[in-house]
Order: sequence, then C-alpha cells, then structure tokens
Amino acid sequence: MNIGQAATSSGVTAKMIRYYESIGLMRASRRTDSGYRVYGDNDVHTLRFIKRARTLGFSLEQIRGLLSLWEDPERASAEVRAIAQEHVGELNQRIRELTEMRDALAHLVHACAGDSRPECPILQSLETAETPEHGCAAGHHRASHEAQDAELERTG
Repeated sequence: MNIGQAATSSGVTAKMIRYYESIGLMRASRRTDSGYRVYGDNDVHTLRFIKRARTLGFSLEQIRGLLSLWEDPERASAEVRAIAQEHVGELNQRIRELTEMRDALAHLVHACAGDSRPECPILQSLETAETPEHGCAAGHHRASHEAQDAELERTG
C-alpha cells in the first residue's frame, strides 16, 4: 500500500509517517522503482502502536524504547512496566502543575471585579508576575512551559 493508504489504515498522517521514518522511530519503507513508499500490514501495525502510545502521552524516546521491547520476544515485562511507571509519575507531575495553574488563575478570576473599572488583577498579575494578595511568583510555571515547548519542538 502507498503512504496515503497506510495513513488511512493507521490513523497517522502521511506527514507524521515521514517524520517517524526520518527520526528512525520506524524503519524506512521500501520504495518502488519510481520512488514511491510501499507499506505492509506490519508497518500499519507499528504506526497504530505509535499512535496509541502518543495518545497516552508517551514521549518519542519512551515510544522508541517500547517499540524495541515490543519487537523483542525475549523482553521482560518488568522493563515495559518501568517505562510505564515512569510515565505515570510524569503525568502526575503535570497534573499537579496544571492544578496549580488552574487554582492560580481561578484566584485571579475571583479577584477581578469584571465590571467597568480599568483595574484588573489578572492583567496586573501577568504584568508583574505576582498573584494579588498571595505575592507568589507566577513565573513558577516557567519550567512547565519550557518542557511543553521542548516537547512540541521534538514532535514537530
């Protein structure tokens, strides 16, 4: 099947298939004499595996490790479990960070009168990096944003 058919069968876009090949996440496809990519059922199965792992939030490096284990009939499930446990810990950290962000923003929304006055604690907080009354640094979530930006750059 061609890349469009593989994309349709797997639910992964042709652009992402090319990307996964370019970073070595999946083997480069065979090519026809005219240079078109050719994919088989195993390739589609691998793409579905990658898609499901991405849906669960695994990083590309974690997926690389999981794929390697998936393809190894001698694998120990303990290795797979360790990768999954590490990811659960990462997700828990992200949940804590998101909860803190939500709580800080909810506090700002509560502090804002939302009327015709120009004073706005939300804008003040964004300008000064402080939350009214609490004085905590809103820049506290900078590391989270930097991690998100780095992941976006990695995943294209």
